[in-house]
Amino acid sequence: MTHQPSASKAFQTATRVPVPVTVAYGDGIGPEIMEASLRILEAAGAAIAPEPIEIGEKVYLRGISAGIEPEAWESLRRTKVFYKAPITTPQGGGFKSLNVTVRKSLGMFANVRPCASLHPFVETKHPDMDVVIIRENEEDLYAGIEHRQTDEVFQCLKLFSRPATERIIRYAFEYARANGRRKVTCFSKDNIMKLTDGLYHRIFDEIAPDYPEIETEHWIIDIGAAKLAANPAQFDVIVMANLYGDILSDVAAEITGSVGLGGSANIGEHCSMFEAIHGSAPRRAGQNSANPSGLLLAGVQMLTHIGQGDVAARVQNAWAKTIEDGIHTYDIYREGTSRELVTTSGFADAVIARLGQEPVKLSAASASGSAKAPVIPAIIRREPQKREMVGVDVFVQWAGDNPDTLAELVGGAVRDGGPKLVMISNRGVKVWPAGLPETFKTDHWRCRFMFDGLGNRGMVAELMVRLAREGVDFIKTEQLYNFDGEPGYSLGQGQ
Repeated sequence: MTHQPSASKAFQTATRVPVPVTVAYGDGIGPEIMEASLRILEAAGAAIAPEPIEIGEKVYLRGISAGIEPEAWESLRRTKVFYKAPITTPQGGGFKSLNVTVRKSLGMFANVRPCASLHPFVETKHPDMDVVIIRENEEDLYAGIEHRQTDEVFQCLKLFSRPATERIIRYAFEYARANGRRKVTCFSKDNIMKLTDGLYHRIFDEIAPDYPEIETEHWIIDIGAAKLAANPAQFDVIVMANLYGDILSDVAAEITGSVGLGGSANIGEHCSMFEAIHGSAPRRAGQNSANPSGLLLAGVQMLTHIGQGDVAARVQNAWAKTIEDGIHTYDIYREGTSRELVTTSGFADAVIARLGQEPVKLSAASASGSAKAPVIPAIIRREPQKREMVGVDVFVQWAGDNPDTLAELVGGAVRDGGPKLVMISNRGVKVWPAGLPETFKTDHWRCRFMFDGLGNRGMVAELMVRLAREGVDFIKTEQLYNFDGEPGYSLGQGQ
């Protein structure tokens, strides 16, 4: 399905040069909701020039495991704006997430999800909810670096970098400032992950004083999530790492009344992507029944991003007035609240008919286009710190159960000098020396060696040769460093 421009627009913005926008109609319900959304944006006067590309299921099935071909990349790099309907990923292994591929390849570092209730027109227990969740988009466990290390243990690396963490946190404050938001809250788990999540919390505290007009607070992720579910009105903008933000942005959207109404922006310096947060719903495809609201609201975010905030406000208000008037698709239709059950195209017609109107009970967007795209912070590179190697963790596969026996085995490699074995842990818990027999142990052991003074890579290599001679089945090493005298590694639990 390809959108055909109409001969006239209800609102014409003659002074604007149309902005090229790469458009993907997607799979399942994608073509229907994209057609409806583009029709509304055009009628509202959006100065955009859609450039269609094909991605998703058909591309996957042509043998392209990433779901996107070179011509589509060329369009995205040229337009720098991507309006995307949901896609279907075929069942079975070997197919990479297209969203993750596009986000990371083009440096879309920030995911922005507004979550506002539509009470009383969409049922929710939290009528005053109006929260924006800003999620780091490229790092954390979503770096996707995983290994099977032993018969029993699998690993996924959690990666935080200082430049990316500084950038997402500063972007959250810039978003709050640009949109008149009063508070920014940070969620982390730095009581457990003191280096990674500790970095996140520490940088939040470093940046907050640069925005004195904005209130700040921090919550440990578990109690913060509980408070978000119980009393979301106490939050305004929440900034989180990738995994936490992915989970809680869906939770927050569902708390508003329907995850199917949510729009999402993926912001980057080189390209930004705007999409609904729901899937392609292939069982609903071709029925003209899907709700286009999520994709339409992503289009509102897109218009703000490209500097057409006045048109964005016009669309937002017409959409809110449609919801307020009880013109609803099947997913939110309720007897006694809704007035008319409409199709996908019928909903688009209703929104277009209300362009120029404002809601009465729901919040109205400023017709002057007060919503602004936040400043995208620059990447900051800091001077390297003084790094000194002080030890090495050697990870070993061993099928025994008694850590004293393992200590004797690995200790044999250094009896005649070299680094000292100071700890053995299993799944992060110290089991030698003086471990507890009740601790459950797998076949994956960490043996920590510390140097007498400073070490170097040659000393690590010599240690590995000695371990190999003793028949130790080592899997990998992690060198232990001090940075400006501060340990860059965590202790074992119980150490």
